[in-house]
Amino acid sequence: MLLRVLATTGIAATLFASPTLGAGALPTPPDRIVIDVATVNGSGCPAGTAAVAVSPDNTAFTVTYSSYLAQVGVGSKPTDFRKNCQLNLRVHVPQGFTYAIASADYRGFAHLENGATGTQQASYYFQGDPSTAQQSHRFSGPKDDNWQATDTVDVAALVFAPCGEERNFNINTELRVGAGSSDPNSTTSFMTMDSTDGSINTVYHLAWKQCP
Repeated sequence: MLLRVLATTGIAATLFASPTLGAGALPTPPDRIVIDVATVNGSGCPAGTAAVAVSPDNTAFTVTYSSYLAQVGVGSKPTDFRKNCQLNLRVHVPQGFTYAIASADYRGFAHLENGATGTQQASYYFQGDPSTAQQSHRFSGPKDDNWQATDTVDVAALVFAPCGEERNFNINTELRVGAGSSDPNSTTSFMTMDSTDGSINTVYHLAWKQCP
């Protein structure tokens, strides 16, 4: 079953500040966009734990996770060191426009023992397009605090969806934690893409272009 998400004015505007890249130079469609979440797969986003919302001004959409945690050490299973989530989105845009992802903001919490490491990684691609953009961010222990990472794309390098075609957009995110020189037999290191209230927002900023 498809999950359909419409733009709504009830979303906090602060979560959808327009990106620095191209925010003033590129047009924004006057009508709302609709995002259908075709599939959500991965160990970091079991069924019912990821949701998508679109900003009122059509410049961003947010993915909210409630069960996204990678860990190593005491109490961990051998496969817990890596968690991932692949979103397959159908983005319906107003006629005469196309879009690209200009930047993506990720947030979460990390507890990394001295010597342990954590990595957040994401890749982006349109269905049927061989081009894949990938960026990663590394964190080192000791750390016991919130973390934030931003992927940005230079305006000149923006990859837009083909005009007049609907191609699913795929986002594959990953959290990975390594024990490193810490002792996994007596400590636990973990990294989440969630918060104490069970959700954290990952914001993807859109850049728009008018089709010929």
